[in-house]
Amino acid sequence: MPRLLLVALMTTGLLASCSTTSPYAASPQFRDGGFRNPVAPKQAGLGQMPRMLWRFLFDKPDDARPEAPPPVKPLTRAQLLAAPDGTLFRLGHSTMLLKLSGGFWLTDPVFSERASPVQWAGPKRFHAPPIAMDQLPPIEGVILSHDHYDHLDRAAVLALAEKTRHFIAPLGVGDLLVEWGVDPAKVQHLDWWQETRIAGVRLVATPAQHFSGRGLLAKNPTLWASWVIEADGLRVFFSGDSGYFDGFRTIGDRFGPFDLTLVECGAYDAMWSGVHMQPEETVQAHLDLRGRRLLPVHNGTFDLALHGWQEPFTRVSASAAQHGVAVTTPGFGEAVDIRNPPAERAWWLPSP
Repeated sequence: MPRLLLVALMTTGLLASCSTTSPYAASPQFRDGGFRNPVAPKQAGLGQMPRMLWRFLFDKPDDARPEAPPPVKPLTRAQLLAAPDGTLFRLGHSTMLLKLSGGFWLTDPVFSERASPVQWAGPKRFHAPPIAMDQLPPIEGVILSHDHYDHLDRAAVLALAEKTRHFIAPLGVGDLLVEWGVDPAKVQHLDWWQETRIAGVRLVATPAQHFSGRGLLAKNPTLWASWVIEADGLRVFFSGDSGYFDGFRTIGDRFGPFDLTLVECGAYDAMWSGVHMQPEETVQAHLDLRGRRLLPVHNGTFDLALHGWQEPFTRVSASAAQHGVAVTTPGFGEAVDIRNPPAERAWWLPSP
């Protein structure tokens, strides 16, 4: 399948795994044969497919990919083990490594060369991961937001399975892991507003406005979620993928303030604005969540949309400045003290 066609199909949600029944039909989020958002969001449909394909084929900006790989600070296992609790490392896209209560936690680990069902086509990484998976220390838990290829990497899951004690996922996503060979005893499935506590860390699955699927023409067979992560007196919010919706304010009222919000900012477009936020909406979501510092994620690693690769950073930075929002923008492999994150650094701009 040509790369741009594959990207367009993934973006519109036509690649989603086929399923006619679900063991989670009792969930309040499940109806009409699949999981649903409370309000149907704006996203590209079949009628817009020709226009979208034309844009992907002939109207991509020249700077959709960087001319050279973005800077990456290599990490070693020794550095990770020596890091204090309350440290975060950005590894790429939406993949974060957090050290909490003496254990390591990974969000949406994607280490493969391409965010795709195949490794010969599809969106290719701009940069290598800061650390290879075989060099990672034992992982206490992997936190998954949904089943799309740029968030759920089968090869990474299988490589991490032996060294990971827990996989925490929205309803149905964990079933994929079990199908792939992960020990079912390691997998927990949560619906929105459900929570679990593991090794001193509290995890709450919270709403998001998105969609799901990994095969052709299925109808949201698994749930998507954002996550509240609490440990060591810290509160972190991880958005996964989401359009802007009033649920952010509800989450902020129930669980805020947050020391750090990891909110998606990338792969957006007006055609699918209901399932991916514009950068200005990223800032508003952070304000709704009552966050102290914003770390924009879902950018800088893959070309998944129709904007320049630097645009998410420049737009979110400008909007944050207008609203007095403190932003932190670590490069890949850089350590972040969650209690006192570094100020914004425009690493994506050419050196003077």
